[in-house]
Amino acid sequence: MILSPMPTGNGAFVLHKMLESGIKGYRVCPYSPMREFFPTTLPFSLKGRKPSLIHTTSDYGIFFRRPGIPLVLTLHSFFLDAMMMPHSTLIQRIHYKTDLRWFTRASLKAADTITAVSRFLAESAHRELGVTRNIQVIYNGIDTAEFYPANKKPAGKGIRILFAGNLHRRKGAFLLPAISRKLNPGITIGYTRGLRSKTPLPSVSGLIDLGNVPLKEMPELYRQYDMLLFPSVREGFGLVLAEAMSCGLPIVASNTSAIPELVIDGKGGFLCEPGHSDAFAEKINMLAEMPELRRDMGEFNRTRVEQYFTRDRMIREYAKLFDTMLDRGTPG
Repeated sequence: MILSPMPTGNGAFVLHKMLESGIKGYRVCPYSPMREFFPTTLPFSLKGRKPSLIHTTSDYGIFFRRPGIPLVLTLHSFFLDAMMMPHSTLIQRIHYKTDLRWFTRASLKAADTITAVSRFLAESAHRELGVTRNIQVIYNGIDTAEFYPANKKPAGKGIRILFAGNLHRRKGAFLLPAISRKLNPGITIGYTRGLRSKTPLPSVSGLIDLGNVPLKEMPELYRQYDMLLFPSVREGFGLVLAEAMSCGLPIVASNTSAIPELVIDGKGGFLCEPGHSDAFAEKINMLAEMPELRRDMGEFNRTRVEQYFTRDRMIREYAKLFDTMLDRGTPG
């Protein structure tokens, strides 16, 4: 049995549940993210279970280490570098510079195998934490049968822009009011609050609060919109990007972290300097006037997901890795 202890309420949990659905003997062991304030309690999520392999995230993986049982850690995100400090609260900055850095370093050192969901994350671990071991990149995957393009967009509603994700500062949500004010008439931005955010953004004309949209409703939501706005300042992968691309949407996003590994600038959308509301508004206004370009970019994105970011491909790569480690009989 492969056990995967995971905190709930984030994209990494969703991805590990995909692995559970596709790999025989793989079981996700969910726990509240609040327990990470008391990390020594984390092993209780595996109490009474005898796994043949443990697969979890890189930050608190050290607490799930068991003698003689292979430990596979996956880097889903990285907040430990200087670039993240201006986009973090004081408490977060202290956390990133102290205990989280120590736990992540100790976890990666204890792991038998390390994977990352993007080249950006692998390079960050090498550069910022001094990891010298090989890190295998396994991109996250999308169920393309669930996330598919709309046959026809809703008529008579102008140009509709979607922002999807928690309203964290690092997601660039603070830019939405400024971007909305600079958009041409007839263009609106609908924003979700992700899985955790409860408070809406300041009220601005053309900015529509969609609330906390359940995951099962997201595929149909993408199909109601003309493009995705993604002004995030840090993404380990960008699951929302891949979902929107799979639904045939063009993307206007930040040119940072792992985003360029998904979105090809000028072909699948436009990449802008992080934090520059003028640049995002300019690209949105331009795409709003070019329906053929939106269509071509959406088709390009759908093809790109089918080639590189499918759920089946992701499951195959993890299954092959797990089989290799278990067949080996010893950690390695």
